[in-house]
Amino acid sequence: MAQMIFVNLPAQDLDATKAFWNKLGFSFNPQFSDDSTGCLVISDTIFAMLLTEEKFRSFTAPGKEISDATKSTEVLITLSRDSREAVDELADAALAAGGGAAKEPLDHGFMYGRSFTDLDGHHWEVFWMDPAAVQG
Repeated sequence: MAQMIFVNLPAQDLDATKAFWNKLGFSFNPQFSDDSTGCLVISDTIFAMLLTEEKFRSFTAPGKEISDATKSTEVLITLSRDSREAVDELADAALAAGGGAAKEPLDHGFMYGRSFTDLDGHHWEVFWMDPAAVQG
């Protein structure tokens, strides 16, 4: 079986969070989604478990507070894309769906990236790298 990753993130308004990601063209696995959890499908092996704060709290260590991602950075989540245009498409869709710009675009010629924050302030990076640069 291929190794998978499940990133768990708290969501203040799960329905709004699901609608945000749907607007970006992503889907949810209904088998692992319910009224407190949305299993965001990023690829065949990568998923983001978007959880109500109550549900998220049930997975954390007792007594620990949930970070407010609008005030502090708890994690940077980076997604690759197949082209510069695909980077722009996803970042532009995130902004149009109510997300925020996280920082200025990065353009090194062989690597291009943009960032956005989702409705809960989680920081997402989107990048493309020229395959020739990776090989040599």
